[in-house]
Amino acid sequence: MGEAMWSLLPMLAVLCIQMLLVMCNPLQQVLAVDGVNFSVHVENQTQVRDTMSRRHHRVYQLYSRTSGKHVQVLGRRISARGEDGDKYAQLVVEADTFGSQVRIRGKETNFYLCMNRRGKLVGKQASNRSADCVFVEKVLENHYTALMSARYSDWYVGFTKRGRPRRGPNTLPNQQDVHFMKRFPPGEQPDLTTPFRFTTISKRSKRVRAAAAAAAAATATGGPR
Repeated sequence: MGEAMWSLLPMLAVLCIQMLLVMCNPLQQVLAVDGVNFSVHVENQTQVRDTMSRRHHRVYQLYSRTSGKHVQVLGRRISARGEDGDKYAQLVVEADTFGSQVRIRGKETNFYLCMNRRGKLVGKQASNRSADCVFVEKVLENHYTALMSARYSDWYVGFTKRGRPRRGPNTLPNQQDVHFMKRFPPGEQPDLTTPFRFTTISKRSKRVRAAAAAAAAATATGGPR
């Protein structure tokens, strides 16, 4: 009986190997498909408009690496000559998609930063929902931020040393003219000096919270009857 069992072991081993090959074959087929690129899927999703969620707004200044000043939305005119804290340099950045596409609006003038078909930077009223006013935020290797037009690919927001706008066709991502640094307006910097404190919850604290919640509910309903 023992010898018969030992003689069956090689056959069982072969069957196990064959079963493993059959189970792994579909996975190999999926991984071997030509052109599978998850980055393409992510890029496609970032281009889908999010019309259901609440708009995520941020307020900051854009410091121009070339002019040494901040981007200003002066109504229909755009420049990069704003001092730190200038009211026209405070920008409201609205997330326009699930990804990195944004709209940039002047907090003071309520005009959007836009790029027209000639590549010129202009300001447009908030009621204008043109695709010219959508930009793609790109974080560069040097940690600066670049803003590329979502409508006109490879056209970037850029300024000269005097703070004058550059036309989109004359810009490249490796030019300092299109490099910006995000800065909080004065007085709105987050407090990074406060140490982080962990919150611990014990059985006693749970009972105290439950009793407080019950008391608040009883007060709201006019007390126990």
